[in-house]
Amino acid sequence: MAVSFHVRSNSYPSRLHPQVSHVDEQLTRLRSSEETSTSSSSSICQRICNLQDLHESLDKLVRLPFTQHALPKEQNKKAVEQLLDGSLRILDLCNISKDALSQMKEGLMEIQSMLRRKRGDISGEIKKYLASRKSIKKSLQKVLKSLKVKQDQDCNHESLAVFGEAEAITVALFDSLFCFMSGSKPCSKWLLVSKLMNQKRLTCEAQTNEFTRVDSEFQSEKTLKMEDVQILESCIQDLEEGLESLSKSLIKYRVSILNTLGH
Repeated sequence: MAVSFHVRSNSYPSRLHPQVSHVDEQLTRLRSSEETSTSSSSSICQRICNLQDLHESLDKLVRLPFTQHALPKEQNKKAVEQLLDGSLRILDLCNISKDALSQMKEGLMEIQSMLRRKRGDISGEIKKYLASRKSIKKSLQKVLKSLKVKQDQDCNHESLAVFGEAEAITVALFDSLFCFMSGSKPCSKWLLVSKLMNQKRLTCEAQTNEFTRVDSEFQSEKTLKMEDVQILESCIQDLEEGLESLSKSLIKYRVSILNTLGH
């Protein structure tokens, strides 16, 4: 999966409209959060929320006259196509995330039900969950390997460059999210868009979080704690809600670009 972007120069017309400055500020905060963020559920949920706000701002930016004038230009055709492709790929990442979370939550709810009723084949259900987790982690690792970033200079209009930056930062979030869900550490913080170019990904190290903690407890069964299962289910719920809101913002943003091209 390749994310194309154009590194902005200082000539970006931030003085044209307050909305441009607002988006710039949001991007700056998101880059800064990459430097200080930890691999925790609360941190990732906050980043998802911030990205939702960013895409709502990008949607407003698309509707501005100077952006609507730039998007349909022939010299920007390839860059706009890449933006549309990128938005579609990010929606795919949202769906992959939501499907994986939904599958895990369903298994956890069944296990909790058995634990409360104190009957049923709990060991069998736990083995089923762990097998599902193994399959999910394998799928997520495959997606992680496809998250590549390359530089692209086809965008000839500086006002479009901000959209490419937003895409790269959004993909970085899914890099962190997939690593978090699979229990591996992100190989790089992807601090700045300019640092994403030609960056090789290294083998991810293991990390301890809500997902891996329950995995370990399920594998031993003797140390199984109902509280940790409930915490993980709550974590999944928060991530699902955040991703659903982000998906809606992405769809609205994508539709605005398509509508502009249809004018």
